[in-house]
Amino acid sequence: MANVATTFFDSVKMIAAEKGINEEDVFAAVEEALAKAADKYFNAQDFYGNFQAQMDRETGEFHVYALKQVVAEVEEEDLEISLAEAQTLNPDAAEGDTLWLPQDTSQLGRIAAQAAKQVLVQKVREAERERIFTEFADRIGEVVVAEVKRFEKSAIILEIDRVEAMLRRSEALRGDRFDKGQRIKVVIVSVDRSAKDPQVQVSRTDPRLLIKLFENEVPEIHDGTVVIRNCVREAGDRAKVAVHSLDPDVDPVGACVGLKGSRVQAIIRELKNEKIDIVRFSDDAAQFIANALNPAKSIRVNLVDPEAHRVEVVVDDEQLSVAIGKRGQNVRLAAKLTGWNIDVRSEADKRREAEVAMGLALPEMDAEAAPAAEAAAPASTLLDEIQVEGLDTALADRLAAAGYSDAKSLYTVTAEQLMQVEGMDQDLAFRLIDAVQAYFGE
Repeated sequence: MANVATTFFDSVKMIAAEKGINEEDVFAAVEEALAKAADKYFNAQDFYGNFQAQMDRETGEFHVYALKQVVAEVEEEDLEISLAEAQTLNPDAAEGDTLWLPQDTSQLGRIAAQAAKQVLVQKVREAERERIFTEFADRIGEVVVAEVKRFEKSAIILEIDRVEAMLRRSEALRGDRFDKGQRIKVVIVSVDRSAKDPQVQVSRTDPRLLIKLFENEVPEIHDGTVVIRNCVREAGDRAKVAVHSLDPDVDPVGACVGLKGSRVQAIIRELKNEKIDIVRFSDDAAQFIANALNPAKSIRVNLVDPEAHRVEVVVDDEQLSVAIGKRGQNVRLAAKLTGWNIDVRSEADKRREAEVAMGLALPEMDAEAAPAAEAAAPASTLLDEIQVEGLDTALADRLAAAGYSDAKSLYTVTAEQLMQVEGMDQDLAFRLIDAVQAYFGE
């Protein structure tokens, strides 16, 4: 058993050094492994007992002991020893003591070594997982530079400080293309103590990555002069960041942009040309909402229902497409950034509503002809303006009945709203929105 002991002792030292694990934890795992191996071996010899193993921390030698309790009268021979017999082994033994009786380990051989090795591997794995959890649990939200190690079907495996981390493909940017050995910036989002896959989960789509990149690039944010109040992203496409300065002499937007855009451009390059709108935060909700719709310039902001956080924003006709953005992205991000439900309207729409309210919108017509004209005109206008496969007269009529009578009325709509109309599916809704954007020159 001496050679086995020496081999294990060397292995313990090596594994502890390689894995960064406390040596004592590994020694304890080896002792437990040997005790189990001894238990298995001696049980096979019809000797059932309570076995303990000890390893000399200096020499690496192993010893296995059978623990027996000193009793006046023995009832379980494998677990107990009489007081008289105990005192022949140790004159100081007393009833109730536990004697550690050395066992012959020369016959354990390969079986003991293999059993010990299996338990050792498991204990080392558990200790390593605990170490990783302890090390990374306090680093959630931290941006780190990771090295691309290998590629799997649904994830990219990275290495951070000799620890594997998982970047799911859904957490990578649309334009990300990596090579093995490449170093990339990611944010640590979670650490799972029990996961079978790499415990550390990282992301490049999480808003915290963008916040940390700004902290690294902008000294005023790093020292606390400028504060990021909120950040929202549609990762790889567009983001909005609300900033506020605690020093009235420091322009928060200018500080983040940098000289000739140097600071924000460095972040944009890191995020594969993701567009970033830097928005000035304001305690005045109306002003903050107007700022959030950047680059559109709003004429006025009407707080329709402050309790429900509903607001109406009126813009010039030529600013409507800018305020809404492609597929409603700009207004959607502005809503997430501010926490308000934003309804963007053009000045022409508001003017038309006022005319309708005053009875000036439509010329007088024969009472019998009016209903037919109102029913036919909207559908005819929409079909004349928009040509989309799947949009027929019946669907156009249903759209008109829902308030979408022409291209302009569809300009601010979302796919989710369109899908409320009977006969509309998601694919057709998106194609219809694209056609409206094209109609207005988007």
